[in-house]
Amino acid sequence: MVVQAVILREGAPHRVLLSIRSDLFGWELPGGTLETGESPAEGLRREIREETGLEVDIEALVGDWTRRGFRPHRARVYRCRVVGGGLAPSGETPRLGWFEAARPPAALLPWYREPLAAALDPAAVAPVTRVEWQGWTSILSALRIDLAMRWRGLPDSSEGDGEKGDDRSRGDRAGSPTSG
Repeated sequence: MVVQAVILREGAPHRVLLSIRSDLFGWELPGGTLETGESPAEGLRREIREETGLEVDIEALVGDWTRRGFRPHRARVYRCRVVGGGLAPSGETPRLGWFEAARPPAALLPWYREPLAAALDPAAVAPVTRVEWQGWTSILSALRIDLAMRWRGLPDSSEGDGEKGDDRSRGDRAGSPTSG
C-alpha cells in the first residue's frame, strides 16, 4: 500500500505542499510505500519526515484509490497539517513547493487531482473509495509532464511563488523566503 498526504498550510488562500520525485518528474502528493509491519499512519509520518523534513499531524482519512493499469497500486490519502520540522528536499524528492490548493499547477500528475479535490471538499463526510483505470490517457499525460520538466530542467528553489506570470508549475519552494 502507498500512503500519501495532502499537507495544508493555513491562511488565505490555503496552500498545499507538493513534491517532485527523482524518478518521475511532475508535481505530486508526498508519501510512499509502507514498510513491513508498519501501520498506514506510522508509514505516512515516516515518509513525510524522510521526503520533506516535516512532522505532520493526521487530521482525516481522505480516502482509498485503487489504481489499475499503469503503475497499479492502492493509495490511502490523508489530510494533514504541519506540526514541526523544517522543509528540506531529499534525494528522493529533490523539489518541494507550496501551491494555492484550489489552483494546483498544470504539471500536477493527473492521478493526484481527485484526491486533492476530495481533501479540500468541505461537504465531505465519509472517506472516498475509488477504483480507477490508468490507461493511455494517464500515461501520455504523465509522459508529457515528465518530458517537459526534463527538457526545461527542474524548477529552481529560488524561482518565485507561482502566482507571477503564466507558469503555474512553480510555487513557493523549499529554501525560498516564502516557503515557511
